[in-house]
Amino acid sequence: MKTKTYDILKEEFVKIIKENVLESEEVMVQAAPLSPEEAIGNPEDRDYPLMVGKERLMQAEFRGYLGQAFTDMYGNFSGRLSDIIEMDLTNNFRRAVFISSLNAVMRYLGLITKTTHCKNNEPRQCSPELVKYIEENYGHPKVAMVGFQPRMVEALAKRFELRITDMDQANIGSEKFGVIIYSPDRTAEHLGWCDIAVVTGTTVVNNTIDQFRIPKPVIFYGITISGVAKLLGLNHFCYFGH
Repeated sequence: MKTKTYDILKEEFVKIIKENVLESEEVMVQAAPLSPEEAIGNPEDRDYPLMVGKERLMQAEFRGYLGQAFTDMYGNFSGRLSDIIEMDLTNNFRRAVFISSLNAVMRYLGLITKTTHCKNNEPRQCSPELVKYIEENYGHPKVAMVGFQPRMVEALAKRFELRITDMDQANIGSEKFGVIIYSPDRTAEHLGWCDIAVVTGTTVVNNTIDQFRIPKPVIFYGITISGVAKLLGLNHFCYFGH
């Protein structure tokens, strides 16, 4: 089911393309899934979803500028910007093509930075920065995390009361760093309990983002949501993205 969010994003993307006179040019956007090594390098830690889970990074290239998006439904795509604008965003593959392309175009225009994933040991270095960011801005809140990112969970669990939901069946019911991972059907309960939510940007690809429009602080993390966060005015954390 398509939500109002995607209608807004399409309208904004069309506006950007027209304002920069890109709609009349023969512009091609290439998108293909990256291997784990291409996406995240060779980190010392080997438990990242990119390495053990079902998700991959889709990467779009526009005039030499790159944009990425996490998705569990991936493949190759080649087309013009007009094709992407006209695409019906009915599944995770199409939304990943749209979001990665949006990121690439906005990066080309200088509207955003941090559109490609951090690599090697940068994810481990990022997590203390997230803890610092939360403490400086929100004190010592109860945190609901959506999307299992192991280094973030490892760091957050040491400092805050933490609850986690994740879509990966391999994670649900397991205990990581002293915290049990629950299925998405507990998300609403966790959002009611928490003071702040820390949410994966992948929610803009898997069509669950609208449930996080709540009267509490929400921090969206990662490179997937860079362009969307700029367009919609969302709180975005991505310390080492490139």
